[in-house]
Amino acid sequence: QVQLQESGPGLVKPSQTLSLSCTVSGISVAARGWGWSWLRRSPGKGLEWIGSIQDSGISYYTPSYKSRASISKDTSNNQVTLQLGSVTPEDTGRYWCTSLSRGVWGQGIQVTVSA
Repeated sequence: QVQLQESGPGLVKPSQTLSLSCTVSGISVAARGWGWSWLRRSPGKGLEWIGSIQDSGISYYTPSYKSRASISKDTSNNQVTLQLGSVTPEDTGRYWCTSLSRGVWGQGIQVTVSA
């Protein structure tokens, strides 16, 4: 059974970089056919797709996040990481790690951006 668990800071100051980790169990993050994505829901907004990384290691992002988001795989710790730079209070929300094509989701992590 594949399980995902997000972790990271619950509070980040504006202009800092948000770093989130998704620990994957039950499958290698490098497994062929498994891609990984990060999504979020902010107050008053719907679910937003931030970006994804394919099994090849190629990552791609929603245009609005492309300039400040980075998704990578840490095979030594079997994690998928998200870094989001220059955060503002508008980046407050709940963040999920998921394998969309496999229908596997983490429980999500609440992040607040505030001074």
